[in-house]
Amino acid sequence: MSRAEFVEGLRGGFTVAVASAPFAALFGALAVDNGMSLGELTLMSATVYAGASQMVGIELFGNNVQAWLIVASILAVNFRHVLYSAAIARYVRHFTPLQKFFTFFLLVDPQFAEMVKRGEEGKPVTFIWYLGFGIIIYVPWVLVSLLGGLLGSFIGDPKAIGLDILLPAYFLGIVLGFRNRDNFLPVAFVSAVASAIAYHYVGSPWHVSLGAAAGITLAALLPLPGALKPEPENEPHEV
Repeated sequence: MSRAEFVEGLRGGFTVAVASAPFAALFGALAVDNGMSLGELTLMSATVYAGASQMVGIELFGNNVQAWLIVASILAVNFRHVLYSAAIARYVRHFTPLQKFFTFFLLVDPQFAEMVKRGEEGKPVTFIWYLGFGIIIYVPWVLVSLLGGLLGSFIGDPKAIGLDILLPAYFLGIVLGFRNRDNFLPVAFVSAVASAIAYHYVGSPWHVSLGAAAGITLAALLPLPGALKPEPENEPHEV
C-alpha cells in the first residue's frame, strides 16, 4: 500500500516537475548572470527551494543590498507559506515530528494546492504519498537550476524572449485552480487590487504579502459557506 501511494505521489508531481523546469533553468541562468557561482546557485536551490524568493534574492545580491534587507524581502515573498502550513495542519497531525519537518520543507504552491484538494475529496493524506509528490519536484528543481547555470549563456536575455512571464502565468494557474470555491471572486479581486496598489506605492516584493493580507482579511470577514442558508423549519410530527 505504501509503495502504491508513493508511486501515486510521483505520478501526481511529475507534471508539476515538468512545468516548473523552465523556472529552474531561468533561475540558474539569471543567477550566473548576477555573479553567482554554480555551487552557490545549486546550494540556494537546494536550501531555499522557493522560485519567487530565489528570483528576488539574486536580484538583491547583484545590487549589493544589505543582508538583513535580503532576508526580510525573501520572507515577505514567502510569507504565504506560513499560511499554507496553518491550512494543512489538520492533514498532518498524524505525522511524526521528523515527517513534519520534511513536509514543511517540501511545501511549495502546487504541493499545497494538491494536498488541500486531496483532503477535501476525502482521500488519505499519507506522508509516503506526500514525499513522492514532493521529491519528484524537488530533485529536478535543483538539477535543472544547475543546468540552467551551465547553459545560461545560450539563453541570452530572458526578457527578450518572454521568459519573465512564466512565473506570473504559473501562479495565475494555481490561483484559478480554486475558482470554484465560495467567495473566490471577491477575495481574488481584492487581493489583486491591493497588490497592485502596494506595488505602486510600496514596491516589490512587499506587494505580495500585502495583497495576500488584504485577501485573507476579506475572507475572514465574509460569512462561511452555508452560513446564510436558512435552517429548515421543524415539521409537525404526527400523533
